[in-house]
Amino acid sequence: MSMKKSDFNYELPEELIAQTPLEPRDASRLLAINRKTGAFAHNHFYNIADYLNAGDLLVMNDSKVFPARLLTDNVEILLLDPKGDNIWECIGRNLKVGKVINFNGKLTAEIIDIINDGNRLVKFSYDGDFFAILDEIGHTPLPHYITEKLDDSARYNTIYANEAGSAAAPTAGLHFTERVFSALADKGVKTAYVTLHVGLGTFRPVKCEDISEHKMHSERYVLSAEAAQKIADCKARGGRVIAVGTTSCRTLEAVGNAFMRSAESPTYSVSERMAVSAENAEMQFPTSGSTDIFITPGYEFKIIDGLITNFHLPESTLIMLVSAFLGREATLAAYEEAVREKYRFFSFGDSMIII
Repeated sequence: MSMKKSDFNYELPEELIAQTPLEPRDASRLLAINRKTGAFAHNHFYNIADYLNAGDLLVMNDSKVFPARLLTDNVEILLLDPKGDNIWECIGRNLKVGKVINFNGKLTAEIIDIINDGNRLVKFSYDGDFFAILDEIGHTPLPHYITEKLDDSARYNTIYANEAGSAAAPTAGLHFTERVFSALADKGVKTAYVTLHVGLGTFRPVKCEDISEHKMHSERYVLSAEAAQKIADCKARGGRVIAVGTTSCRTLEAVGNAFMRSAESPTYSVSERMAVSAENAEMQFPTSGSTDIFITPGYEFKIIDGLITNFHLPESTLIMLVSAFLGREATLAAYEEAVREKYRFFSFGDSMIII
């Protein structure tokens, strides 16, 4: 389907861009959308269990944001992806090949190459633990549209964040609290975790007008055997798999596509294959790798039945993914409703559930 970047534009008053997180986390508003009818309901996130059934499965991204932003003098480096041997793919300012930068006497960075789209390969030298040093001298890499200082860096991580590696938060999970998890458990809703380290692929702007020409940056993911089994069990019992966030969605759909390619018979759906695998306890999932999946309208979803997500930037790959799941016109109508009702937008903003 040929679509233009401008097909995913909408008007957003600047005052609706959330600058700070709400306290408590689950006090954010929730726009519930019926995927079949497009009908809206207004609620708060602490009531999200009201829209889920016993046996449903929430799949969350447990990646943890680390202090990936390094600053000194006129130099700025944002770490994106480890390449091994203390080499990272990075973006930043004033990064010429051969340049050596010293950060607080704790860390030395040498720019060794320029790769795709102008990103840099940077080799780091240090004594001790790399992530411990970043915790000491690094900065939380907040999005450009957040201009206010974040007093507590933990508020840019989910309460279940576990695997350090993201340069930006999987923000749909920021609303979850122990109170919400308790309500979900009481309802009989199951949970599972995947890991996708959020990098440039999720947030790189779409520059070409024809969105089919846009290339996503690859991001690393892990789907454990335990999570795969939970997904298969959910499908086998007729439950719904709900992705918490676009990163969880992209992970599940990347795995679903790989599962389709690796299956011997093309005549069964992913759900049917997963159900058979669950019954026979013979899960054969491609459980880790890298994905550059770009989900746009016309995409056929293989695994997810619902989506919890925040409100995203105009013309972004994220609103395109939501449009693929809900439909472009219904998505734009939902965004118009959120603007009219003065919802808070973007990373620290409010939430929606599409189910």
